[in-house]
Amino acid sequence: MLTNTKNTEHAFKSVGTSPVRPDGVPKVTGIAQYGADYSLPGMLWAKILRSPHAHARIRSINTSKAQALPGVKAVLTSADLPAQPFDYVGPERVALNYWHMTRNILAREKALYEGHAIAAVAATTAAIAAEALTLIEVDYEVLPHVIDVDEAMKPDAPLLFEDMITRGIEPAPTKPSNISKRLEFKVGDIDAGFASADEVVEMSFKTAPVHQGYIEPHSCLARYGADGQCELWSSSQGHFVVRAYTAKLLGMEIGNLVVHPAEIGGGFGGKTVVYVEPIAVALSRKTGHPVKIMMSREDVFKATGPTSGSSMTVKIGIKKDGTIVAADGLFKFQGGAFPGSPVMNATMCAFAPYIIPNVRSVGFDVVSNRPKSAAYRAPGSPISAFAVESVLDVLAQKIGMDPLKMRLKNAVKAGSPTAWGPKHSHDGYAETIQALLDHPEYNKPLGKNQGRGVASGFWFNGGGESTASIHINEDGTVVLATGSMDVGGSRASMALMAAETLGVPYASVRSTVADTASIGYNHVTGGSRVTYATGLAVVEACNKIIEELRLRASIMWDVDVQGVVWEDGYAKPADKSVGDFEPLSLKAIAAKRAVTGGPIVTEAAVNAGGQAPGFSTQFCDVEVDPETGAVKILRFVAAQDVGRAIHPKYCEGQIQGGVVQGIGWALNEEYIYDKQGRLANAGFLDYRIPVASDLPMIEAIMVEVPNPNHPFGVKGVGEANIVPPMAAVANAIQSATGKRLTELPMSPPKVLAAIDGE
Repeated sequence: MLTNTKNTEHAFKSVGTSPVRPDGVPKVTGIAQYGADYSLPGMLWAKILRSPHAHARIRSINTSKAQALPGVKAVLTSADLPAQPFDYVGPERVALNYWHMTRNILAREKALYEGHAIAAVAATTAAIAAEALTLIEVDYEVLPHVIDVDEAMKPDAPLLFEDMITRGIEPAPTKPSNISKRLEFKVGDIDAGFASADEVVEMSFKTAPVHQGYIEPHSCLARYGADGQCELWSSSQGHFVVRAYTAKLLGMEIGNLVVHPAEIGGGFGGKTVVYVEPIAVALSRKTGHPVKIMMSREDVFKATGPTSGSSMTVKIGIKKDGTIVAADGLFKFQGGAFPGSPVMNATMCAFAPYIIPNVRSVGFDVVSNRPKSAAYRAPGSPISAFAVESVLDVLAQKIGMDPLKMRLKNAVKAGSPTAWGPKHSHDGYAETIQALLDHPEYNKPLGKNQGRGVASGFWFNGGGESTASIHINEDGTVVLATGSMDVGGSRASMALMAAETLGVPYASVRSTVADTASIGYNHVTGGSRVTYATGLAVVEACNKIIEELRLRASIMWDVDVQGVVWEDGYAKPADKSVGDFEPLSLKAIAAKRAVTGGPIVTEAAVNAGGQAPGFSTQFCDVEVDPETGAVKILRFVAAQDVGRAIHPKYCEGQIQGGVVQGIGWALNEEYIYDKQGRLANAGFLDYRIPVASDLPMIEAIMVEVPNPNHPFGVKGVGEANIVPPMAAVANAIQSATGKRLTELPMSPPKVLAAIDGE
């Protein structure tokens, strides 16, 4: 359902429609090529040996027997990769350290988690490569391990890195620990704020790590030529970033590596990093043959990044009228084996939807013997929202106020302050709350063992670097190329914006994703940035093309270019004084390109700012079986500010998808480790993601509060939707049972234990 909320009256012909997706037929018919679908003559198969231990020093690796096996062409260890400097690069919120990254690709001094890559083999068949792995002799010194974040922070915890000194503390500690970083955001006077409150609630929470659950495992194919030129076919959310990381880790010049974008079978943030690509390229360089690597599902769970588990304490104070006066949050996140949890996002997003004069938000990035965490759809924000939105629910009950109305009373708007400094520059949050208050089901009575819960969420959304090119064919059709991976429908949205800008039918625009040698740089498809940032590049390229079309028309008419305007896909005289000319269509101008200046083509590049954040508010109804603790979702309604829905069906799908993943996170999903630090549920049989029978029809309400910084009002849509569900479900369970659960997942045994008072 689309709710036009603010300044959304428009008369667009293409934008706001939901045509057939450009990639639909190839995917339905099986023609689309994913990472595992590529092959080349003379191709070798690679397999990766992984650590069976959660924490172990690597004394030695003997590969001689594996290398002697007939059919084996090369064995790779970390000794084959160049050393990387220890340095954090890039903005603090998304900082990289290649010293860590190269050790995650192939372990050096230690294996830091079960599944950590130790060595790789390239052989003529997959079976021979697998056999060769059994011949590699690794001498491990098994060390004590630590899994839980609270345990990892203790002074006597086993250290993953004996020289890790916590960043963000002045003066710096003298003793190493597993705490990589401490950070804090603070405004106002916390003590005075709580002293002025009529009600104060403080609660602690824990969440388990969960995986993105993409259906397609990581796969790639590399071909390194004798001339030093390399091609790589990879399933990723950003082939330019794959190029940059792989080249850096292998000491290559970026220009010598071309990365081709394979179709992607899901990512949700988990394919913004590299795992197998540098190994494939290094093996191809070593053997002179193309090399293919395909992860198994077990590999994916054990060795690729889930999002962090957490331990949190949140304290909020309010007045009797519902005004929030103070908030204090402590957020401890597992980075996994290497630093880099999304705890900074969590601390920034936690209280972001609300006007609170006194706020403190403290975060800790902590390493433990798990695979390194990776982005997962609004990384960090859903975790902290689970805690904050649960506490707000308790407070609303204490003062007898409707939980949506309490949120509306404190909702941020343009000009409201943030805990991290700058003011909010966009509206949209209050409108999502009002959409639910106006929903006919919100006040509908519920039955026995049923409950209703609400929650809200915030995500920054992204901008950044994007490039688009356009050329006009002689028949007037348009070829549009970007370098943004199509994860959530960007080929369609780019074509819609191009068609709207040029004034041509959507069907005449061919939207493609080009390789790294065929288009300028595009950052990853992540952070809900592509429709906004790459869309800006597309619109700018279209406007450049329009200027060129006006020029070509002026040549054909022999008039000054200022006398030509472009309207609805036609060049027209600006007024009668220019002359009595019939409008020229795009096709008519393109047909004369050779005699008016040659090919009609242009490119535009942007480093986009001005993006607007995402706000989402949701309510759900549940029914809890008092005998088993099983939770059934009866109804789920999600309102989100989408700016303007370029392709409404895609927007609806994004919202529904985020809610589904949030429901799984709330009720079932978790990494389960045994006493030896081994993952016990590394497969979809035991790692339980929601299936269709677990879910109701999810109603998506698209609230449109356009972003004035984009010609079509775009705001990112892909991530804010996953932020509220865990808290909404928890609040609904409390409404149904009277029991407050503070640990995720809220699986049947935990719910039943709460009901039984255990």
